[in-house]
Amino acid sequence: MEKKKFYTLLVYSENVAGVLNQITAVFTRRQVNIESLNVSASSIPGVHKYTITAWSDEDQIVKITKQIEKKIDVIKANYFTDDQLFIRETGLYKLATDIVLQNAEVSRTIRHYDAQITEVNPTYVIAMKSGKTEDILNLYNALDQFGCVLQYTRSGRIAVTRSTQEQVSEFLEQREQTCQKS
Repeated sequence: MEKKKFYTLLVYSENVAGVLNQITAVFTRRQVNIESLNVSASSIPGVHKYTITAWSDEDQIVKITKQIEKKIDVIKANYFTDDQLFIRETGLYKLATDIVLQNAEVSRTIRHYDAQITEVNPTYVIAMKSGKTEDILNLYNALDQFGCVLQYTRSGRIAVTRSTQEQVSEFLEQREQTCQKS
């Protein structure tokens, strides 16, 4: 049996209602859990980009990608491993102000991890860290040692390919050329 790897799918679709449900249904049918999901406008007007992460073996992720690409409103879907992408996430940490003020190590830890303090009030301090998943988790674990974490959340992954333009751009150009020849 093939070992599972962590994959990121980049899916491009037209901006229409119901596409997200169609895409997640493909994962559900294959019993593959989505680890993170981020949806936003892409660099192409009218086209949305879905960044989806999941643990899977390559055979399964190929099938999932092909099934997603068959959906009417999906323009293009590709899967990648981490080394093929530039990846970032954001973590927000709500910390107890009294503990932060009493223990200077908390502030040193925040600076050590290149995080930013974005708000301070008598009840809580908000720290924010952007970077790779493991860096965000490492900061959480370090802060948790002080017993000051009131709340914590992490955004879904955002990613761009390491190529000079989005692969969907090439696909759309080829499709337009094919349509013009017809």
